[in-house]
Amino acid sequence: MSQRGLEALLRPKSIAVIGASVTPGRAGYFMMRNLLAGGFSGPVLPVTPKYKAVSGVLAWPTIDSLPFAPDLAVICTHSKRNLELLQQLGEKGCKACIILSAPASQSAELKACASQWQIRLLGPNSLGLLAPWQGLNASFSPVPIEKGRIAFISQSAAVSNTILDWAQQRNLGFSWFIALGDSLDTDVDDLLDFLARDGKTSAILLYLEHLSDARRFVSASRSASRNKPILVIKSGRSREAQALLGTHSGLDAAWDAAIQRAGLLRVQDTHELFSAVESLSHMRPLRGDRLMIISNGAAPAALALDELYARNGKLAQLSEETRQQLEAILPAGAGRGNPLDLKDDATAERYAACVEILLDSHELDALMIIHAPSAVAPATETAAHLIDTVARHPRGKLVTLLTNWSGEFSSQAARRAFTQAGIPTWRTPEGTVTAFMHQVEYRRNQKQLRETPALPVTLNQDSAHAHQLLSQALARGITSLDTHEVQPVLQAYGLATLPTWIASDSAAAVTIADQIGYPVALKLRSPDIAHKSEVQGVMLYLRNASEVERAAEAIFDRVKQTLPQARIEGLLVQSMASRAGAQELRVVVEQDALFGPLIMLGEGGVEWQADKQAAVALPPLNMTLARYLVIQAIKSGKIRSRSALNPLDIAGLSQLLVQVSDLVVDCPEIQRLDIHPLLVAGNDFTLLDVTLTLAPFHGDNEARLAIRPYPQHLEEQVELKDGQFCLFRPILPEDEPLLRDFISQVTKEDLYYRYFSEINEFTHDDLANMTQIDYDREMAIVAVRQHYGHPEIIGVTRAISDADNIDAEFSVLVRSDLKGLGMGRRLLEKMIRYTRHHGLQQLNGITMPHNRGMITLARKLNFHVDIQLDDGIVSLKLSLQNEIN
Repeated sequence: MSQRGLEALLRPKSIAVIGASVTPGRAGYFMMRNLLAGGFSGPVLPVTPKYKAVSGVLAWPTIDSLPFAPDLAVICTHSKRNLELLQQLGEKGCKACIILSAPASQSAELKACASQWQIRLLGPNSLGLLAPWQGLNASFSPVPIEKGRIAFISQSAAVSNTILDWAQQRNLGFSWFIALGDSLDTDVDDLLDFLARDGKTSAILLYLEHLSDARRFVSASRSASRNKPILVIKSGRSREAQALLGTHSGLDAAWDAAIQRAGLLRVQDTHELFSAVESLSHMRPLRGDRLMIISNGAAPAALALDELYARNGKLAQLSEETRQQLEAILPAGAGRGNPLDLKDDATAERYAACVEILLDSHELDALMIIHAPSAVAPATETAAHLIDTVARHPRGKLVTLLTNWSGEFSSQAARRAFTQAGIPTWRTPEGTVTAFMHQVEYRRNQKQLRETPALPVTLNQDSAHAHQLLSQALARGITSLDTHEVQPVLQAYGLATLPTWIASDSAAAVTIADQIGYPVALKLRSPDIAHKSEVQGVMLYLRNASEVERAAEAIFDRVKQTLPQARIEGLLVQSMASRAGAQELRVVVEQDALFGPLIMLGEGGVEWQADKQAAVALPPLNMTLARYLVIQAIKSGKIRSRSALNPLDIAGLSQLLVQVSDLVVDCPEIQRLDIHPLLVAGNDFTLLDVTLTLAPFHGDNEARLAIRPYPQHLEEQVELKDGQFCLFRPILPEDEPLLRDFISQVTKEDLYYRYFSEINEFTHDDLANMTQIDYDREMAIVAVRQHYGHPEIIGVTRAISDADNIDAEFSVLVRSDLKGLGMGRRLLEKMIRYTRHHGLQQLNGITMPHNRGMITLARKLNFHVDIQLDDGIVSLKLSLQNEIN
């Protein structure tokens, strides 16, 4: 996620065009024309030995003859000269370069040359970039673009041109328009980091075909999406489309899972893309998913309702009191439900009166107003009336408002009025509902973004035996474990299969089943074994036994009589009659080539096609994320809905999925896990058949996960000078109330030293940003003690790294009444150890000259202390190559 050279690439002060041309149709001709037409204010330097001037601009024959090193160069010559020209640009001191065309065979050499000279590359095979706020059009695009607040990043030149043309027809502007091409150097994650800080950008659109590093993409997306909406179109959903694009981007459902966890929103086409941008840019934050629909006709409301149900949306339920209020102002036969049909004679006053009643209630989160062309209620007049009503109402800003003014000619002025008032508007009922559901999905994904699952505190002691068993299996060359073999591993993570009994061979087991006298179905698990004399696991399922206990006793006795030497470890007697109405599910863990481990949930008893029959999530999971997965599986039809008399235990299934996640996160040797079937009856979950596939694993366990889990290994019990113990651990999203209480017990003076300003109150958003962190980029360690049986935070240290993971800015804050216990030093020492291990090179901080305690501590820990009295600050720097005293 390096930001090196991006300023020169995206905000250049001078541009050289290598291979500039006066010949129409040549790349150098288009580039010079677009640069000059765009209004770029810096010098444009055409480089060509053929002409004295290009487009009226003095040309230079060679790169080394340029009067100074340009910030940015665009190579427009034949691709065979790319490496030679890039070398010359490096020698000249150029900082960034756009390569318009290059074969794949050049990639390694181009990358090495750019690295040698610290040149930032865009492309190759890039359309270029446009930055209208800077008057910059360094692209092939023949279409000029307006200034706007939306940044667009694309991995396809063809799609880029299409979007540019589409946007021009709709007067849609951009802050940036960047075509990545092959992303040899500059990739999506680099640009997300840059655009997240860009003041001209309020939303980011992505067109993606592939990723080079899923972890970097997810981390950058999680960081950027905390501040700005990010929308994604991902092509290549099918394997056939991936083959056509020449990409291997993994399971499409894995992309969905990653996009959701990163807090982004995925749309399916360009029309949905810009519809979603409009809704996310103008809508007020959605407080829930209850939608109220009102219309001056039943047919448009029916279209909206069909679309809402097709997308698994939810209607608001009105109270009897609200219904009576509506009934009192509506004509007879108008109804009083949701959708609410105001009839085709509805006036602007009737619209406004209904809206006021609905805004007064607390029974809806969003209000959709449909207006079909009407002589009784002219479009423009009705729109103005509603804009005024909403603006005056005290709850007008609390409810998300969506308007659908149908028609073209008669509704144009009304839609303009809504846009000017900051109220989103659409031409069709279906488009309006689609935009609303985008907002619902975006809100849900933003909630997932803030989930940081942690492994159970007791897991290490429970799982040691499981790790030993997996290591022993791999040492013996065993890479597949069956149900009875995997039982101890599963039990360590709270996953218990039914017990099995062990017979000496399968023939004996069949004989027993025949002699028992009950209708019995035999399921034999027969792993590949070298000698038939070795034991095999046998599971007996009773189909129609009315006396289950007596049947179990009979089977047990018969086994003892027939096989007196058999090792009987337990008995599995599963009465299918006692499981009437039980549901068969399937839980599978697969390894995706791009995103790592995936947890998939679907129906049992079907031929498994993960991309069609499973809902997918990325580990690690907690109960909230697991519940999202279950609900998603139900809503998408991957799991059949249950009757009200026999509902699925969502909480129980969520708990099981969390246990599966714990197993997968903690055991990197697991390549595949298949629970098939998982029998569900009420709150009883039975793992009937389980298979584990193993492979040796070496390296960083966390690095294989697309989302870094809570770093539990950093937890540490620490004894302070007064003898009390407290827990040093990474901060969690759940710490928000504890952090608020902590800050309330810090003096204004100490807060001023920490934040360099007087802060009267920290808002929820402030505290959320402090507690909901991406551990790849930021670390906050809190000191937590138990006080009268309740946890409380008494100290915090924090380090925020730059995107290149070189420098980090640190801070330490201790509760004002608990100074002198050595807590500040212990916290900072722990942060120094962490940042050094994380690969950072330097810690930086600033404080005030009066903060003698911090300055003294910094000196003790080998920080370089620079007191800058003129500026009223003290700069603190520590090279992480040094050891702590």
